[in-house]
Amino acid sequence: MPGGMLTNEELSGLTATSKQPELLVSAVLHLMSHYTVHSTNSATPEEAEQASTRLASVIERHLNVLANLPDLAPVLRATCQQLSGQWASLVEKKSAQKNKLRKLGWLLAFTGKKSA
Repeated sequence: MPGGMLTNEELSGLTATSKQPELLVSAVLHLMSHYTVHSTNSATPEEAEQASTRLASVIERHLNVLANLPDLAPVLRATCQQLSGQWASLVEKKSAQKNKLRKLGWLLAFTGKKSA
């Protein structure tokens, strides 16, 4: 578990066997609190954007796992489900922006112009 983040395999294992959802809640709160910190400590804006997108994706997966835990209190499951959807939208938006920038970079390279 490098960097304190769970892999997809570990997350899917927790869905079926977790008896301590508090650990997942703790992990996702920790990830959320570091979302801004990690995105501002990168060397370049591109690295910062990539890091924040990856972290947002991990946060979304943690919240999704929590939302699907049958033993979690209904109010927490509903909150995690709602937050998972919001983080998924953020990841989708960031991915779409990245694709637009990639296409713009290709177009600028094709036309021989340098980007600012």
